[in-house]
Amino acid sequence: MGTTPPVNPINSGDTAWVLVSSALVLLMTAPGLALFYGGMVRRKNILSVLMQCFMCLAIVSVLWVVYGYSLAFGKGSGILEPFIGGLQWFMLKGVDINTPNPDYAPTIPHQAYMIFQMMFAVITPALVIGSFAERVKFSAFVWFTVLWLTFVYCPICHMVWSSDGLAGHSWGALDFAGGTVVHMNAGLAGLVTALFLGRRIGTDRPGMHNVPYVMIGASLLWFGWFGFNAGSAVSAGGLATSAFVVTHTATAAAAISWALCEWIFTGKPTMVGAASGAVAGLVAITPASGFVNVGGALWIGFLVSVFCYSMVSFVKPKFRYDDTLDAFGVHFIGGTWGALATGLFAVKAINAAGSGLFDGNPGQLLIQAKACLLTIVYCGIVTWLICLVIDKTIGMRTTPEDEILGLDISQHHERAYTIID
Repeated sequence: MGTTPPVNPINSGDTAWVLVSSALVLLMTAPGLALFYGGMVRRKNILSVLMQCFMCLAIVSVLWVVYGYSLAFGKGSGILEPFIGGLQWFMLKGVDINTPNPDYAPTIPHQAYMIFQMMFAVITPALVIGSFAERVKFSAFVWFTVLWLTFVYCPICHMVWSSDGLAGHSWGALDFAGGTVVHMNAGLAGLVTALFLGRRIGTDRPGMHNVPYVMIGASLLWFGWFGFNAGSAVSAGGLATSAFVVTHTATAAAAISWALCEWIFTGKPTMVGAASGAVAGLVAITPASGFVNVGGALWIGFLVSVFCYSMVSFVKPKFRYDDTLDAFGVHFIGGTWGALATGLFAVKAINAAGSGLFDGNPGQLLIQAKACLLTIVYCGIVTWLICLVIDKTIGMRTTPEDEILGLDISQHHERAYTIID
């Protein structure tokens, strides 16, 4: 009798979906986020924002294959095990193209999972740009990206998503696609950098220069986000389908809700407001997308715009902090609401991995709150220290003369527009 050949666990459909999702998430950073942010800054700074987003894609991609993936998802050792991984996958050693890692994705090649997670690592520090835009030296931005990825993103990612992490594995926190890891993390880092740097020069004058760019960027983000959330199922099936549906539903609800808030308080809805609402909806549904049904998605989407609009329109002007493009007001507030809402609306009928308060598990809400608090404390302290180190060595902020001239010229010797005399 012949022996039965071993069954290959790799599923071609799942692999194809994760690779396509990886490309969709890449699209979110460049051109999606780049155009969304680029349209909202002053014309003299648009190239600096595009350059920062583009180079974030390049820098983080290299660091991720060298050591980032290993620190985030590798096995830790000793007392550091729940907090940070080791270097066993340095330069992707042992991250195979033909076999899966059963701890994370049992039906796709290990490298497919690695490249999918790379795109999350890429966009997270890019989101922080929205808070410090128009006043950071490019050299400082480069070092901030390197240090922040290494000492903030990788540890938070490990604590929430790794197979031995503190918040996800030990506590049981639910974060399907990055409410704490991506959005709270980036949004809080944005506030810290904005407070550290202080207000920009000339914020009393008009800033936003290209609303069509904002709309195009937001639309590309909406499109790419299906890879972000539905791709996090790491398989092509019912869970990916549900995540796709609730992502779209919450986003649409949030766009409507923000427009309604503007209509009520200012008398007219705006394109920028609707686009901001859509992004807020995408942010909020992210951690919950693999756990909630469409009813929960509608509540998450409608309410997130109320919270984020209130922060951007009332709280920010009152306290006068200069969160340039409202990364804190949208990503931190939206991400926090989404993380907590997962503890409210998660249902076992969608994902057996967890249920929330309204599905008979009130303890999940407390676990979600603990994960949020962990993210706030760790990210806040370490981000401030990173800013301090950079400022004391090479300097964080541009000179007043360079800021007035514009970062396109002062940092890159380029103009986005031809000047006609």
